[in-house]
Amino acid sequence: MTRYHPLEFPPDFLWGAATASHQNEGNNRNNDFWAWEHLPGKIVDGSISGLATDWWDAERGRAEADFDRAEAMGLKTMRLSVEWSRVQPAPNRRDEAAIDRYRQLLLALHQRGIRPMVTLHHFTNPLWLAEQGGWLDDDVVGKFVDYANYVVQKLGDLCDLWCTINEPMVYAYVSHLRGEWSPGAKSFGQTFRVAAAMAQAHVAAAQAIHQFQPQAGVGLVKNIPVFDPARPRHPLDRLVTGWQDRLFNQRILDAVYKGHAKFPLAAKAANPAPGHDDFIGINYYGPHSVRFDLREPFTLFGKNVAPPQAEMWDAPWADRQIDPAGLRRAIKRMAAYGKPVYITENGLADPADTRRPRFLLTHLAAVQRAIAAGADVRGYYYWTFVDNYEWVEGWTTPFGLIALNPETQARTPRKSAALYRDLIAANAITPEIVEQYAPEAIAEIFEA
Repeated sequence: MTRYHPLEFPPDFLWGAATASHQNEGNNRNNDFWAWEHLPGKIVDGSISGLATDWWDAERGRAEADFDRAEAMGLKTMRLSVEWSRVQPAPNRRDEAAIDRYRQLLLALHQRGIRPMVTLHHFTNPLWLAEQGGWLDDDVVGKFVDYANYVVQKLGDLCDLWCTINEPMVYAYVSHLRGEWSPGAKSFGQTFRVAAAMAQAHVAAAQAIHQFQPQAGVGLVKNIPVFDPARPRHPLDRLVTGWQDRLFNQRILDAVYKGHAKFPLAAKAANPAPGHDDFIGINYYGPHSVRFDLREPFTLFGKNVAPPQAEMWDAPWADRQIDPAGLRRAIKRMAAYGKPVYITENGLADPADTRRPRFLLTHLAAVQRAIAAGADVRGYYYWTFVDNYEWVEGWTTPFGLIALNPETQARTPRKSAALYRDLIAANAITPEIVEQYAPEAIAEIFEA
């Protein structure tokens, strides 16, 4: 063990955790996902979000108690989102009481020495917007910018890191092509129209935020899966892999960072002026090994398969690989745009917490090596702090460093919480930490 040297992080590295409003606050009754989860057969376990992690009720103070736990763990930052449907419950009405609650939450983080990062759109839309067509509405960009302006003017004194939109391509794909989220559409045309609108909304919102708060850091959060052909020499595998990467990754990156991208079947090209982003947010959950399959039109005839000897997630995501090297590749790709990077989400659903320690250590080792190679990675946000309501998977996929019983709201820190605490305290991956929490990974981590 003594022959290994610690993998050290920069002195000002931000260690954090990521959360989202609908998944944590509870009783978000005025958005489209609340309506969706109440429809029969839409959620894997038939559950509803209910209280979620009960962060909204100020009297019970469960958010503040979790912030105490975050402080004790040593967190330097926490990512959370503002719920559009709370702030603007009707097209022409804004709720000052909701803004006051968000101010309480942000103040509570500051009082504990935790820097907030705030996301303005994390998958959910107000019911009134959904009734007007959601992200297909002709004026959705203007509506989103108005909402973003209002939130930043009300909360900007308490936050200087803003994520405009979380995973626009995931939202467009799952809601408008797979039909698994509201509105349940299965249309290529709608999918790319939504993606184009979200690209335009991001750039317009970034411009608006900077006009009000010039010193703020503003960025888009993009899920970056790494696509590889399952059979590298097979021409059809290579073809569909390229299709998937261009349409899921490159088109929206071109729109946001280069100012040009034509989305197939979209009404018009997304041509926002680039240059207003201050950072790039990377969400990474694993690579895709793509095999040509005529039975998969919704994924452009490419099926995600398990390579031989690959380590895979548990059900319901048993087709998802665990591959820390993919995170380093994603960082390298995004760092090439010349902007600072935050890992805004990275995590594993692991109720027994037997795999998460190694997952954390190996992925953080990939981050550290990317930094050592020259990438400007400013922070890492583990998904998530406390088990939360995981969209259509309901309560079946616990990601939390802290376990939650949603019926009693009881919290139980997992071993991974202690591991994360020790990593933050050391600001490094040390041989002693690996030996304590995941000794089987010591060679993988230090000899990579």
